[in-house]
Amino acid sequence: MKFNPAEQLEKNPAFGQFRGVNPSISDSATYTFKTAQEMMDTFEGKSEGLFLYTRHTSPSNMYLANALAAMEGTEAANVMGSGMGAISTTILQICEAGDHIVSSRTIYGGSYAIMKNYLPKLNIQTSFVDVTSCAKIEAAIQPNTKMIYVEAMSNPLLEIANIPELAKIAKRHNVLLVVDNTFSPLIMSPIKMGADIVVHSLTKFINGMNDAVGGVVCASEEFITASKSVMDGAAMLIGSTMDSLRSASILKNTHTLAIRMKKHSENALYISQKLENDGARIVYPGLASHKNHELFKEMYNEEFGFGGMITIDALTIEKADKFMELMQIRGFGDLAVSLGFYRTLFNAPGSGTSSEVPEDEQQEMGLSAGLVRFSMGLDHNIENTYQGIKQCMIEVGILESVTV
Repeated sequence: MKFNPAEQLEKNPAFGQFRGVNPSISDSATYTFKTAQEMMDTFEGKSEGLFLYTRHTSPSNMYLANALAAMEGTEAANVMGSGMGAISTTILQICEAGDHIVSSRTIYGGSYAIMKNYLPKLNIQTSFVDVTSCAKIEAAIQPNTKMIYVEAMSNPLLEIANIPELAKIAKRHNVLLVVDNTFSPLIMSPIKMGADIVVHSLTKFINGMNDAVGGVVCASEEFITASKSVMDGAAMLIGSTMDSLRSASILKNTHTLAIRMKKHSENALYISQKLENDGARIVYPGLASHKNHELFKEMYNEEFGFGGMITIDALTIEKADKFMELMQIRGFGDLAVSLGFYRTLFNAPGSGTSSEVPEDEQQEMGLSAGLVRFSMGLDHNIENTYQGIKQCMIEVGILESVTV
């Protein structure tokens, strides 16, 4: 039977202390023990069902972690205070001084920055490679390589990682495959395709309300337990803890994730097909023109579509800025970073969410200065949204008026 991530989410209800339909929130930083032995056992990781200190975990964090582990098909998960908290603790749990990482060259700016600028301080080096070439990924592996790091759908160019093939390469070289699945929750199930670890920024689609920042690492029980060790666990010692109140809030929003992802995908496909037909320079995995369209179809969970992310090339940053400002004035979205919101969000990654990447490297990877990244919202009247975006494109000179 095919793995269905939404059904796995639904199979994990957690009830409140007095049978409330929502689980009780654990509003405590520390927890008591009946005996000194219980405390000692908990410190040593020998007890189950007992809680030590919220930096380690809490009941509220556990509920959310369990739900997300079920969604990704892993044995366990650990929630963090941010997506970068999830990414950085994963890297530092795996790598030590003298180690090497092979990473996709098109990744979130913060992920790029920690690998390019910060990890070298710890004598951890990274090779950035075109993720669409499995041969180049494999060729970049060195004897000291510990992990391959990719995004299932890359930020911002929407390149698609061939996860099954990368998993084979990782296993052949005895390295871990870590996949950031932030752009494609429910759509992609990397663990089922052979990945070892999945990370998410919960801030984005999974929460969907842009009222909380969070992250998660989904992995084996062994990896998660090690990362929470009070002796040498990266997640425990770095302190990237998620607040219990935020865990409870995000958990509630996971119950609508399947509905939201379908609508995000439906709207993005509609806009993409219409604007491509009008002559726009548009990239969306659901279009046959996308270079990884067929690969995407081989890997995705079809009912959730091709995702909510689109890019449009406005050719110049000047046109991109005018385009975004006009769309915001007309009420067709918000000029803002982040994604996965119920309203459409847009920004120019070259000067925003990917600004950590030097301009020469942006050009090398094909990141145009005029690229506009859209996170399509849950608009009810998507035809009206399309007409509005199209008119804005015409007015700023991205589309010819004859296409009206």
